[in-house]
Amino acid sequence: MIILGIDPGLAIMGYGIIHYEGNRFRPIDYGAITTPSTMPTPIRLKKIYEDLNKIMIKHNPDAVAIEELFFNTNVKTALLVGHARGVAVLSAANNDKEIFEYTPLQVKQGVVGYGRADKGQVQQMVKTLLNLSTVPKPDDVADALAVAICHAHSGNFKDMFKIK
Repeated sequence: MIILGIDPGLAIMGYGIIHYEGNRFRPIDYGAITTPSTMPTPIRLKKIYEDLNKIMIKHNPDAVAIEELFFNTNVKTALLVGHARGVAVLSAANNDKEIFEYTPLQVKQGVVGYGRADKGQVQQMVKTLLNLSTVPKPDDVADALAVAICHAHSGNFKDMFKIK
């Protein structure tokens, strides 16, 4: 199974594509879609949408896992990230991909086995599980890979291949 994990963001949207089979992981591709703050928001969203479409066409994932938003303070930032997240959901839907959503707590639980793990612990487990030489940077990329790993560990994919 090929899983695309997405860590939503307007300035930096991390993505990570993994192959998961028989409890084994193999990284396929990962990186970040970036947009400068000087670019108008609609153009930034268009770039994210177009880049995600290219990634989905190139890798044809079986599932798209997206981290849910969690914000305490800055409402304006939350709204902008929400716009970017919406574009990611739209791109997946327009590419006929099944979408799964995970909270930060679920991602930590799915990768580290402990929902209160810190960012460093999650990043080290991503590196270990994917047999990478270094932790992917920026952090958004490691987070996206963690979302994909979380989906693989969730068991949500078991019904995906049933004939409907």
